Amino acid sequence: MKLVTMRTRWILFFLLISGLIQAQDVTGIWRGHFRSNDNIYQRLMADDDRYRIEVQIAQHDKTLKAVTYSYRSTIFYGKAEANGSVDFKTKKVLLRELKIVELRMMGGDACIMTCYLQYAKLGDEEFLEGTYTSRNTRDSSDCGKGTIFLHKVVESDFYKEPFLEKKEQEKATEKKKLVTPPPAPSPDNKLKTDSAVAKKTLKTGTTAPKTTTLAKTAATNKTTTTKKTIPSTNVPATKKPATTQTQTAKTQSKTTPQKAPVKADLSRQSIETSGKDSVTKIEKKPMPVIIPKALSSRSNEVVRTISVHTPDVVLNIYDDGVIDNDTVSVYYDKKLIISNARLTDKPIVVKLHIDESDEAHELVMVAENEGDIPPNTSLMIVNAGEQHYEVRIVSTEQKNAVVMFKYQKPQ
Repeated sequence: MKLVTMRTRWILFFLLISGLIQAQDVTGIWRGHFRSNDNIYQRLMADDDRYRIEVQIAQHDKTLKAVTYSYRSTIFYGKAEANGSVDFKTKKVLLRELKIVELRMMGGDACIMTCYLQYAKLGDEEFLEGTYTSRNTRDSSDCGKGTIFLHKVVESDFYKEPFLEKKEQEKATEKKKLVTPPPAPSPDNKLKTDSAVAKKTLKTGTTAPKTTTLAKTAATNKTTTTKKTIPSTNVPATKKPATTQTQTAKTQSKTTPQKAPVKADLSRQSIETSGKDSVTKIEKKPMPVIIPKALSSRSNEVVRTISVHTPDVVLNIYDDGVIDNDTVSVYYDKKLIISNARLTDKPIVVKLHIDESDEAHELVMVAENEGDIPPNTSLMIVNAGEQHYEVRIVSTEQKNAVVMFKYQKPQ
């Protein structure tokens, strides 16, 4: 009965832990940017039209309490109270700004946003990405819509809100309680249990089993077989005659000189023999592909595969977030095309030519460092004719980010 009870306690313990892991918790500090869909012209002109945003969230079951900080250099700064909800099954997050509590701007009206976000996790990094709509705080008119991207970070650019600190303390206490396993039975209890079983056995009159006749016979046989047989001293030892094969080998070794073995490089040539003549065909080996150390010594993870309808592609690569001295190198089909470039709000422009073949082409982003705020994060805007894509990239000193490009003829 004790064994069953202890097993049940362990099952409940692991069910609680698995439930804690599966339930989506977005409590913490999230930082990133948002941009309006109306500014496509600015984007094509390589003008950084992004607004920075930081969101602090405390989750209570499925509901969220939050504040948002939105800013863009000295042009705009605003802080707003917000709330929201999370769907555990779909990992979708709804975030609504309720009212602006701090505001500094140069003319115009302020707008508040409603964000529709999708949670994702890549290794140890967590992201919220999606779209937003906005309305004017003065007359509730439409302020436009756009895209938003958030990355979970440890430190705030402002200060940690009291409600977030309180929630994090509650989480730490709950985690400590759940992670502490139920106590295992002590050795003293085990000895008491064994003693009780022994006493019960004596009371019922059960005795130790006697040694069976079969066991005795086996022991006797074992003693008999261990005796050594001493050979008779009267029988002289005889030598076995050498075999004919051995004698023949010795005779051949004396009469036939040994030749050194011939080493044939079968990987580079094949020999065809016809009668006494032989023809040698030389086959050229393909040149080995030398993989750079930055690619072979780190893991390479594909973050996006893009099909383009034009062979000429232009990439604009920015720092995705706070400018914190991130530097990167870029490899295209294992060839270095950008070396130790610093990411800023001004784009690194890369022009690619995609061969019109069935093979995919590999662009690898290598983090030379992780800046002041790890990890190394960047935004890649892909312009391929009328096609435009945005790719968020996270790379570290252990893992490279890979974007695959493939040419497809337009239908």
